[in-house]
Amino acid sequence: MLFRNDKRDPRDQSPTTAGLRVPLLPLRDIIVFPHMVVPLFVGRQKSIRALEEAMNKQKFILLAAQKDAKTNDPAEDDIYRVGTFGTVVQLLRLPDGTVKVLVEGKKRARVTRYLANAEYFLVEAEAIEEVCGKSTEVEALIRSVNSTFENYVKLNKKIPPEMIMSVASIDEPARLADTIMAHLGIKLEDKQTLLEMTNPAERLEKVLGYMRSEIEILEVEKRIRTRVKKQMEKTQKEYYLNEQMRAIQKELGEKDEFKNEIQELEEKIKQKKMSAEAREKAEKELKKLKMMSPMSAEATVVRNYIDWLISLP
Repeated sequence: MLFRNDKRDPRDQSPTTAGLRVPLLPLRDIIVFPHMVVPLFVGRQKSIRALEEAMNKQKFILLAAQKDAKTNDPAEDDIYRVGTFGTVVQLLRLPDGTVKVLVEGKKRARVTRYLANAEYFLVEAEAIEEVCGKSTEVEALIRSVNSTFENYVKLNKKIPPEMIMSVASIDEPARLADTIMAHLGIKLEDKQTLLEMTNPAERLEKVLGYMRSEIEILEVEKRIRTRVKKQMEKTQKEYYLNEQMRAIQKELGEKDEFKNEIQELEEKIKQKKMSAEAREKAEKELKKLKMMSPMSAEATVVRNYIDWLISLP
């Protein structure tokens, strides 16, 4: 069953730095950045109740990553203190009891304290303000990031090419850094570090460094793939040529053997005392045999027929 809030949502307003009481959803192996819309599969009852609370009462939910994804029942210390205020866009209950949910990240947030609640994680959290004025240096950084991202997408086939234009249209340093960061194949700890950085310009520099490192790795992988492909093509070509040579040698050997066989039959016909009619027939069949492929079924029939003619008393 699908739930969606179509009423005017008070959460559309940006959360303030004042403390908010919100349910918290611990995430495994993913960081949700502001402006991201992400599908999640949730199975833990505590997490499902947190989502229902946020959905039904039109509250923000704090999306915070676990330090260790293998922890099934995380405690406060198992969850990062910095996460993202988000909203529940859609919630779908699946037949197996789990929930598929669509969440949208809104703004960075920091947990100030956990509140007593047995049903789900309930926290007080405050939005993290970000300030980054536009300067010549920031503008140059944005251009460099866009150019590097374009190269990254060309090497990384997992990212659709349309993302290049989408990213190029973003002129806010904070949003640009977060959007690109969400697409980088780096460790969760590194993404968490970016989430906790409050200066957008510094985040852009960090993102640029990560992208360049990833590009180096992707270029090495590409060179390895090209080298392996060439080696495979060379091996396949050598195999084909060897098989072709074997086939030619086999055919030549069979032809030599066939030639000797025909000479023997010719000699037998000459030496055999037979009627003029039988000799004429044998010579005619021998001439026909010379034109055939030695391995054909018809050649075997003709050969046997000539042998029969020769064996007649």
